[in-house]
Amino acid sequence: MAFKNPQTVKGVLGFSTQLADLYLQLKINGDMALLKALEILLFEAEQKSPGKVFDHDFIAKHTVGYEDFIGHLQQYNLEELADAAGLPLSQIREAAEMIKYKSRIIICWAMGITQHTNGVDTIKEITNLVLLKGSIGKPGAGLCPVRGHSNVQGNRTMLIFDKPSGKQLDKLKEVFGFEPPREHGYDVVDSIKAMHEGKLKVFFAMGGNFLSATPDTNFTAEAMRKLELTVNVSTKLNRGHLIHGEESIILPTLARSDKDIVNGELQFISCENSMGVVQKSQGVLEPISVVLLNETRIICELAKATLGDRTVVDWDKYANSYDEVRNLIEKVIPGCDDYNKRVREPGGFYLPNGPRGGKFKSEKHAEKAVFSLTNLNRRTPAEDEYMLTTIRSHDQFNTTIYGYDDRYRGIHNERRVVFMNEKDIEKAGFRTGEKVDLFSHYNGTERAARLYVVVPYDIPERNVAGYYPEMNVLVPIDSVAEKSNTPTSKLIFVKIKKHIALPGRV
Repeated sequence: MAFKNPQTVKGVLGFSTQLADLYLQLKINGDMALLKALEILLFEAEQKSPGKVFDHDFIAKHTVGYEDFIGHLQQYNLEELADAAGLPLSQIREAAEMIKYKSRIIICWAMGITQHTNGVDTIKEITNLVLLKGSIGKPGAGLCPVRGHSNVQGNRTMLIFDKPSGKQLDKLKEVFGFEPPREHGYDVVDSIKAMHEGKLKVFFAMGGNFLSATPDTNFTAEAMRKLELTVNVSTKLNRGHLIHGEESIILPTLARSDKDIVNGELQFISCENSMGVVQKSQGVLEPISVVLLNETRIICELAKATLGDRTVVDWDKYANSYDEVRNLIEKVIPGCDDYNKRVREPGGFYLPNGPRGGKFKSEKHAEKAVFSLTNLNRRTPAEDEYMLTTIRSHDQFNTTIYGYDDRYRGIHNERRVVFMNEKDIEKAGFRTGEKVDLFSHYNGTERAARLYVVVPYDIPERNVAGYYPEMNVLVPIDSVAEKSNTPTSKLIFVKIKKHIALPGRV
């Protein structure tokens, strides 16, 4: 509801900034039920005040499937949806009242939505809601997927993708003069499985901490040890460097915050944010070593050494100037016209976005958005199970830098904790601070996270939470979101038992 900034005097004195007018504390994976309940309540309000709640002009001009969608909603019961969401129906009604006559609505989401079996369908349901309200393609309205890193979205735009389209590959061929591979590659989950099966021999990583960021930590570690070569281009050492193939190479590189000087000229990189804006980013710190190379130089030098006379690319030109790299991007990536000029403008520039012009991409319905018919996939734990979700601490930057203090939740000097509702702690016969072991069972395989500390927290009953990446050992490699193949790290069914020390362990 509010935030107290611990780094200011006002925050220390207890003054806070209001963040929300209404907070709905959902059960884990209760989002779909909440969305459907809101849509039903808004439809009921629309029937009482035709044309005032739904944007029928927008629906008629820019969408298809409205009647089928409304018919699909009729199968659901509000009371049952409220129970599935874990909320009093009165709170959902309050939320519906708040948005009933609003059209400038922005819905944000992050991994709490995507990392579920039904993650894709839940995002489709979010889209249904904004389509009903006409809340897309206009200032102050739309969909906002919040990424954990400024270049997560940018990677996809720059074709860092295992399934590029034929059109994208044709453009690469046209600009660079070589025939790119046409077969699809592997995403993260499939890459781990391919390593395990011996289909992959070389792992080359640009930054990050692959082992800690991925699901099923022990399975992933076994897979990586089967590789012949592991190469990490890294800004800092991390635990992932300790798990590698037969041969391992670590190539230190400049961090984004470092000054990147090439031939006496200070370079800058560009990032794409969650709103599709491309902006410049320039380091300000002195590098820890004068011999560190930037990532571009490392790749270009490797390409020259590996390809020799077989290459058709002038690697030196791109190693010596980021502007030259951006000139190439302009030729390949739609919306990057006049890249070097526009990225230098204050605030950067927007990439193309169909809805801003009232256009949507659809396989069957040109330039129209399609209402989706999704089903409520209610997930409930067994009598002796809990629903576990993974979370991050306040000072955590993915899996490369994170500490042992979490000011948001009052945790100090520890990360191996499990947050539980006080009633669940009492029912299970646990005590605050007691040591426990967690177990997940999936497709006949047991996974264990041992020696965790019980912490009481304001969380719905039968729901528990623990820090990422520590809890990744419990995430099954085969438990993924339908359609996207994303690991289901936000919903893992677990059993929690009092800790038993194993032989040779404390």
